[in-house]
Amino acid sequence: MQKTKSLRALVLFSGGLDSILAVKILQRNGFEVIALTYETPFFSAEKGKKAAADLGIRSIVKDISEVHFEIVKHPPHGYGKNMNPCIDCHALMLRIAGEIASQESCVVIATGEVLGQRPFSQTKNSLNLVEKVAGLSGKVLRPLSAKLLPATEYETAGVIQREGFLDISGRGRFRQIELAAEFGITDFPSPAGGCKLTQIGYSDRLRELISRDASVTPRDAELLSCGRFFSLGEKSFMLLGRDSTENEKLEGFATPENYLVRMEKLAGPVALIQLKKSDDFENLFLQIAEKIRSYGRESKDVSGKIAYKIWGILEEIREA
Repeated sequence: MQKTKSLRALVLFSGGLDSILAVKILQRNGFEVIALTYETPFFSAEKGKKAAADLGIRSIVKDISEVHFEIVKHPPHGYGKNMNPCIDCHALMLRIAGEIASQESCVVIATGEVLGQRPFSQTKNSLNLVEKVAGLSGKVLRPLSAKLLPATEYETAGVIQREGFLDISGRGRFRQIELAAEFGITDFPSPAGGCKLTQIGYSDRLRELISRDASVTPRDAELLSCGRFFSLGEKSFMLLGRDSTENEKLEGFATPENYLVRMEKLAGPVALIQLKKSDDFENLFLQIAEKIRSYGRESKDVSGKIAYKIWGILEEIREA
């Protein structure tokens, strides 16, 4: 273990195995660690909060929805997989981490990134570019791959010694699993893309919505994660639950500004209606009712009108 004076490190912390190992390596080198976890409509902080609690370290959760969404709509360095603005997203997170590190008297900023693990955002050139865009060139420590990367300012200043860190690279996880066993870590999530922006179906919905409405909000983006998506007119949309769980989620997502509609006496989807102009509902109701009915399990053999319950902005029953 290298000698430090209980120096403090801030780790960008997703709660995945790599970020957990980054924390453990820093602790092994004598650092007090604070976990910084971000939250937006596209990824949750829950996994990070739980993992930080399990590790017994302090956790800072930062909601960056508004500023992050502007980057999603207009990424200066383009998109990686689907609509994920990898370079600009990571740069934003590092820039904010730099501000928080200063406030928290942290002498090191670290991440769980592994060189070569992601082909777009974790090459040497990409890692250097992210640091430059964030204004933190040479100030980001990656404990899992530090021996394969240029020396950080922390090494040249003698704050850390390179031998205390590792030389992991590539997409395989054998060494991480081995290291987890060494640290006695048995409870960690399997690797999976936690960002909705990497998912093709979700990205297609969001891309369509943004193309139709420049004023789309993070709240609109959050709604897109649940149910079947249908455009309504130029800027509005509808979501239909695909099962009882999604029906409940859509009801929970709704605000007093949304319409909720379902068939009153027959099984079928709940529809959450997001309208830019509330008076458009009357013009769209027959279209909405028809779509709900077409996905209703018991309504296909029913002739004549069906009663629909409308709640949210309106509270009424009407037939269509």
